[in-house]
Amino acid sequence: MAAALREALALADAADREAAGRLAELTGAARTGWVERPPPGRPADDATPAAVRAWWDGLTPAQRRWLVLHEPARTGRRDGVPAAARDQANRLLLAGHREALLAERRAASAGRSAGRTGLRRIDRALATLDRLAGRLAATTGPRPYLLGLDPRGDGRAIVALGNPDRARRVLTYVPGMTSDLADVPGELGRAARVQDRCTALAPGEETAAVLWLDYDAPDFLPEASSPAQARDAGPGLHRFQEGLRATHDGPAARQTVLGHSYGSLVVGSAARDHGLAADALAFVGSPGVGVDRAGALGLPPGQVWSSTAGDDVIRLVEPPRDLAGRAVLATSPLASVALLLRPDDHRLWFGHDPSDPGFGGRTFPSSRGGHTGYWEPDNPALDGMARIVLGR
Repeated sequence: MAAALREALALADAADREAAGRLAELTGAARTGWVERPPPGRPADDATPAAVRAWWDGLTPAQRRWLVLHEPARTGRRDGVPAAARDQANRLLLAGHREALLAERRAASAGRSAGRTGLRRIDRALATLDRLAGRLAATTGPRPYLLGLDPRGDGRAIVALGNPDRARRVLTYVPGMTSDLADVPGELGRAARVQDRCTALAPGEETAAVLWLDYDAPDFLPEASSPAQARDAGPGLHRFQEGLRATHDGPAARQTVLGHSYGSLVVGSAARDHGLAADALAFVGSPGVGVDRAGALGLPPGQVWSSTAGDDVIRLVEPPRDLAGRAVLATSPLASVALLLRPDDHRLWFGHDPSDPGFGGRTFPSSRGGHTGYWEPDNPALDGMARIVLGR
């Protein structure tokens, strides 16, 4: 009961602070006008998140609202813009995309375009956006913040549970192969389970959990056998983490980046090639992270963690010894079941197994549950991930 009371008081305190901030903004808006066009001289698209934050801080509340209302696509994706403003801009984008699809469907139903195949595509896209909108409208649990949205292709999204600009602990979770916009509610549920366990372990500490699905995840095994999509995702993940540092209020938060399956290669590649603003890295069900030693990831090896279940099929994946073998396996219909038994040198498809002591990082336990069971309530891996996020 005492823990539940502490948790309730912490949530109430967070709600009070957020409400006070919004009321202060409304008061300022009443004095200065609701919207005002900002002056010229905006940061370039390649400006650092710190420079974007400095520019944003120099604007009036009315100028910030103008940018949210009139340039939501640009404002919503800018690392360095605070989470609350990005959320407002991206919710406007979500509503706009939905209205455009509804208009397209009305035209298709009237026989002016598309056809039966086109109608199915529109309906699938609408269903995906509706599921995302429903998750964002949830009134239980930490408030969701939509920090990025792109419905093109398979779709991309960044969603935070709790305000990462205020929380003392922030988790960024990067999912793996086949993840797309339609999977956001389910993948967000995994991030929420880690967040819930953090709250249970530390009721008085605010934790935010971010689902970062701002990359083109592989859809099929031939794509997943290549590091190309992970390399392409690296600059975006690097900038996002820099943005979390730039927009955080008060003392720096403890930042943890967690990658699952192919997402662990995304995290490892970003850390190796660009550096990550993170205090800890964690990998679960990893096929390798692009390096052979924890020290190559730019963090102290003691803050690089990994766990692989004994029955995770990722343990059966061995890299072919030559390019010809890689090409054969990439096109084999049996490759999705199991490729080759892993040899004794602990090498996986993308480097040394990070869950092997020889990698030089640290490990945490997980029970049997296959490739996706790490978030099950009775799996010790869930407790391990939460303790890493908390720095315990």
